[in-house]
Amino acid sequence: MIAQQISLSGSSQSPRSPSAQPFLSVSVTDPAKMGTGVQAYISYKVITKTNLPEYQGPEKIVIRRYSDFVWLRDRLFERYRGIFIPPLPEKNTVEKFRFSAEFIEMRRQALDIFVNRIASHHELQQSEDLRTFLQADEQTMERARSQETGIFKQKPMDLMQIFKDVQSKVSDVVLGKEKPVEEVNPEYEKLKHYIFELEDHLAEAQKHAYRLVKRHRELGQSLSDFGKAVNLLGACEGNALGKVFSELGAKSEILSIKLQKEAHHLLMNFEEPLKDYVRAVQSIKATIAERANAFRQQCELAETIKLKEIDLDRHRVTRSEKLPEAERDYEVLKADSEEATRRFETIVKLMNEEIVRFQEQKTIDIGIAFHEFAKGQARLANGIAEAWRSLLPKLDACSSS
Repeated sequence: MIAQQISLSGSSQSPRSPSAQPFLSVSVTDPAKMGTGVQAYISYKVITKTNLPEYQGPEKIVIRRYSDFVWLRDRLFERYRGIFIPPLPEKNTVEKFRFSAEFIEMRRQALDIFVNRIASHHELQQSEDLRTFLQADEQTMERARSQETGIFKQKPMDLMQIFKDVQSKVSDVVLGKEKPVEEVNPEYEKLKHYIFELEDHLAEAQKHAYRLVKRHRELGQSLSDFGKAVNLLGACEGNALGKVFSELGAKSEILSIKLQKEAHHLLMNFEEPLKDYVRAVQSIKATIAERANAFRQQCELAETIKLKEIDLDRHRVTRSEKLPEAERDYEVLKADSEEATRRFETIVKLMNEEIVRFQEQKTIDIGIAFHEFAKGQARLANGIAEAWRSLLPKLDACSSS
């Protein structure tokens, strides 16, 4: 993915010029295998170019590994409730796949998209954690990861299980399997049903995109095998038929390469974007769960305050010596309730803004993915038709002689 920039400038001024437009450009490049055996991992070069004053300079290059990206995602999820935190690609634990060239490139592309979505988000781009991620040396980054507590202390797989459990609970709420304290809001109900349906439809489309990639590869391999067999057949024939067979075999080999290339293009530019949006919807579901929790806490505190007010009235009537303590407890509880209400209202406000932004970006990204799919299929079909068409005169001559 080409690195995105926040507010690009066509000016030839210095990046640090006061009149230059502010920008933040990030790219994830140069994956490299580090270590051996079970300790092996892939590192990435993260290049940041910016003229923002809060950064250390116009360009910074750091080395990061997958767990650093996980650290950034977890920090943002905890600190920015109500915002849809961009998703990360899954961690592949299958040894023979996780160091394959194709998997490494898919991971690099997904990580590039992840960090650029953060860098281009008007709220997340201001995060101190993002600046740490983009600028800190490896030792500082490692200390930051090791010092985490609470939810951050969870291992990546444990944290993903937490998200899945939360999403499952939200699913139960939406499907009516559970009846917890729940806000009554028709527009919000419509949004939840839309998100769950969107996930199902995207997952189904991605499943068939995977099958298309697999079919292209299988057809490419079959054409390669066929080409080799026809070449051997042509070698047995010393006449014009043998020559035509040899050309047929050569064309099959060429088309096999075309199909393999198109399969890779389909994977990177069609299946992966669909898979990325399945992950994005799961991130939205995690935010829905946060909203549900915030609403539940608000309601529970409101109910507790009512009970506390009854208790307070009783102490006042009886002129209990515990009245001062009860009043202090009430004030603390009231402050907690007001904070819970503010937290819930902030999440609602941010979610309303986020869903608009998500819809706009989804329309662009999915539109590009389907455009790439159609363009690739047209290119492949034309190449196949042209290859076979060029052989027809020679095959006609052989069959008529």
